[in-house]
Amino acid sequence: MASAGKNTSVVDENGVGGLGEESTTAPSNELQVPGHIPMADRISLQSWGTGSGPSLPDIDSEVGYLSDSDSDLRSNKFSTTSVQSSIYHSVEEHGRTYHRFREGKYPLPNDQQEQDRLDLQHAMFVITTHGKLHLAPIGDDPKNILDIATGTGVWAIEMAQLYPNAEVTGTDLSPIQPEYIPANCQFEIDDAEEEWLFSKKFDYIHGRALLSCFRDPLYVIQQAYESLAPGGWLEFQDGTFPMEYVDGPPPEDCAIKKWNDLLIAGAEKAGRPWTNTKHYKRWFEEVGLEEVVERDFYWPITPWAKGKYYKTLGAFCQEDMLRGVEGMSLKVIGQLGWSAEKIREFIPEVQAELRDTKVHVYSKM
Repeated sequence: MASAGKNTSVVDENGVGGLGEESTTAPSNELQVPGHIPMADRISLQSWGTGSGPSLPDIDSEVGYLSDSDSDLRSNKFSTTSVQSSIYHSVEEHGRTYHRFREGKYPLPNDQQEQDRLDLQHAMFVITTHGKLHLAPIGDDPKNILDIATGTGVWAIEMAQLYPNAEVTGTDLSPIQPEYIPANCQFEIDDAEEEWLFSKKFDYIHGRALLSCFRDPLYVIQQAYESLAPGGWLEFQDGTFPMEYVDGPPPEDCAIKKWNDLLIAGAEKAGRPWTNTKHYKRWFEEVGLEEVVERDFYWPITPWAKGKYYKTLGAFCQEDMLRGVEGMSLKVIGQLGWSAEKIREFIPEVQAELRDTKVHVYSKM
């Protein structure tokens, strides 16, 4: 998801409305969340105003190649309470660790290196939305909130702090969430691709950066729809893939393009395509959600774009990608028969282009 795009699908069950994939037209009654994001509240950003969101950024001709030193921005459920079980152990492969519960489903690591990247990614999302944890108009007092594929749990924790009267549940295949959390927040090891057996309905269900997660996203959306309380909202925020280029098609020897192509082919071979984001809005409507809305945002992958808003996002995206390119590649490109050694030999070529602001690559969110 180190791209410049955002897929904010939000839907309500009984005609109350919803925001949809890679775009979001926020209703007039959208909840205005104050500055509550620890990783973003120190950054003063220029507003992109109202409407469908920011436009595609302009190229800043004054920036050039950036080196590492050039930037400062570098239910019967299993509970995460301290139960000693093998499902809490990790699987090590090629020097990285992966989830053991439902082993092999999710292709990215869960080690500390990846957890740090996920927290950085959280900051990217809230910078994109100017400090909002959600765009769906869920009201002032939601009671039950669910976060699927919660990762490190930082979004769920901050939602629990923002809505102290709500019960916030985060689910994931990996038990990598912190031990000390708000009293109204809980985490469960769970597989969103299996039947949802929650004992309660949810006022709001949230999913973010899901493009690499599911074999059948439509099934997950169907399960979410059936788990919503009347008037409840479903929101997905996700990036599109592959990345796009402001200058038109990239040259054939472009390492980022080759990397994107390999990831698409590997994910397709694994049966978990990374190109499903564009279908979210249609799928939301097909399961019965109403007033589905899309809203577009853009992520420059390096700080090549003009303006403080895009320059900040570009710096965060660049760091996210530099940290994440190995973890994204090892298992996915490995599906194509590439060895870990060959993948690691290729990665520096991709990272070199990720440091070069003359490569005007972005992703739509």
